[in-house]
Amino acid sequence: MASIERPRRRPPPDPVAVLRGHRAAVNDACFHPSLPLLFSGAADGELRAWDTASHRTASSVWAHAGTAGVYSVAAGAGLGNKIISQGRDGTCKCWVIEEAGLSRRPLLTVKTSTYHFCKMSLVKSPPFTHSVRSGSSCPTNDVEPQRVAIEENTESYVVNPTEGPQEHEEGITSSGQNMMAIAGQESSQVELWDITSARKIISLPESSSVTTKDHPTKQKGLCMAVQAFIPYESAGYVNILSSYEDGSTLWWDVRKPGLPLSSVKYHSESGVQLYPLLSMGLAMVGSQEVLMIK
Repeated sequence: MASIERPRRRPPPDPVAVLRGHRAAVNDACFHPSLPLLFSGAADGELRAWDTASHRTASSVWAHAGTAGVYSVAAGAGLGNKIISQGRDGTCKCWVIEEAGLSRRPLLTVKTSTYHFCKMSLVKSPPFTHSVRSGSSCPTNDVEPQRVAIEENTESYVVNPTEGPQEHEEGITSSGQNMMAIAGQESSQVELWDITSARKIISLPESSSVTTKDHPTKQKGLCMAVQAFIPYESAGYVNILSSYEDGSTLWWDVRKPGLPLSSVKYHSESGVQLYPLLSMGLAMVGSQEVLMIK
């Protein structure tokens, strides 16, 4: 019987370019959605902008104190010519991309008072999602949230956001262009912030809405990863995914701040990153595996 020849693995692709210049470990990097720029943040607090055409440094600033460092950078279409940096000094800073490079001083500083390594998340939204108040074509019917399939060795429960009192609706239904989610000052909480006003909008779970015994996150450990997004069926309201030390992932709707819509546990250890795929589902990345859930 002829042996079946296994296909050969392709070698990893060579990099297009190697950008050198940082004096310390690079913690995060992101592309600008419309400009030929790449941004990177390093452990010594330096934030750099790179020209992706010439592969050279366009400008740099010392964004956060050296002991804190920059451990997250984010740019988005909604921010336009701005970029957000996050340091372990309890602040997130908004920088303007000027003609000569990054502004020497931040446009504003959001004092979050969070001192951990969970990276922030700008709110991601489908291309045609608009504010409900601006005459959106988004569906406004009561739509039951998609339920995450329960598999063997997993835990899951679901709550419909249309049940019970709908709080915190004012100011949270929008395109999400100027909002970000971070792990909260209380390590088991998640917070949603307005970037333009440097104002905290809501904490999840809301402290006043749950008892210590029934707290949905206290026993799960530190929040390790967050992603904020606006699903097609949410009528413009922000949803947040949060992953914890025990390997569980919670799905929140800001209209129901007391309890998550869903709680699943697919990893035996903490998830390190979350990727909401707005057209098909969710990708959860653990230390050695990637799970895609529809």
